[in-house]
Amino acid sequence: MLKIKIAQDLPMPLQVNLECLSGELHALVGPSGSGKTSVLRTIAGLRNPSAGRIECDDELWFEGDELRGVSVALSPAKRSCGFLFQQYALFPHLTALENVCIPLQNSGLNSPQQKSIALKWLERMGIADLVARMPNQLSGGQQQRVALARALARQPKILLLDEPFSAVDAPTRQSLYKTLAELRKDLNIPILLVTHDLREANLLADRITVIDAGISLQTASPHVLFQKPRNSRVAELVGINNMFEGVFNAGNLTWDGCNKQFNVIDKGKIPPGTPVAWVIPPEGLSLHQDSSNTRIPADVENISALGQIAVIQLRIKDSDHRITWEASAAEVKRLSLDIGRSTYLELDESKIHIMPLRPINDPRHFRN
Repeated sequence: MLKIKIAQDLPMPLQVNLECLSGELHALVGPSGSGKTSVLRTIAGLRNPSAGRIECDDELWFEGDELRGVSVALSPAKRSCGFLFQQYALFPHLTALENVCIPLQNSGLNSPQQKSIALKWLERMGIADLVARMPNQLSGGQQQRVALARALARQPKILLLDEPFSAVDAPTRQSLYKTLAELRKDLNIPILLVTHDLREANLLADRITVIDAGISLQTASPHVLFQKPRNSRVAELVGINNMFEGVFNAGNLTWDGCNKQFNVIDKGKIPPGTPVAWVIPPEGLSLHQDSSNTRIPADVENISALGQIAVIQLRIKDSDHRITWEASAAEVKRLSLDIGRSTYLELDESKIHIMPLRPINDPRHFRN
């Protein structure tokens, strides 16, 4: 298990607290410059925070506080990390086999033993026939497999992946996803993945931590994160389309700018009369041809076809609110939806999630 709690004021503020279990893949997501890669570099010992604690497999790698300073700070060589960089960082003058041998040079093994281990990892990556090639003779996907073999050659206690799939095409990416899934079963070590691709995080990760301006805003499973973001800033960062504002008053939620109220169950944490943000997932929405007391009149403003899926933009009548609904092409045809047509929208109140309304332009207002 990896446990980290780090705080850093300069050169970039960091306030991150997370755990990653053995065998777990934990994704770090957030906007560019939010500090995701800095977290990986801090774990690996390539930079040290001003305060915090980093512990991996019951071994203390770093500990310090602002009063007493740093008491423990293992060097990168003494931290058992496998690090796969975004640009792979292969040595251009070495063959694939020689690149994988690099982390084994100070292992106490002789050269034939090192080459034997390196070859086994290249075989495991499915590229044993490329051992004698130089990096410039390899495709992007092949280079990444060599870099991954090198990261794992010395059997690290944790694997750190810094946007490893961003520079390869879609078919190669899918193949690498499969390789990573197979490795997870056998390695049984914490894996931290930095990615800007929310779909990738949703597909691969057991848990996701959202980081903004160096601060961890929320850690949750993909299902919880996308269904129940902690606050409006998290909802914005994970790309939730249907986010609105209202006032919550003891089970009753009003919708600002719309003559509609909902009955919403809360855990009792929000005081009566509190302004809130609220979201509803796609499965909480449905469209109908007929009106009823629970349905909201809306006009179809736009329809975007994405293969067999259509994204429909609706404008709530007598308001400035717009809401996005996704459906199959068959459903669009069944409802006779077309731009300019009127329809009736129904929201499943049980799927509405309310959350604190915070300034979205100042992430330092958020605390775990």
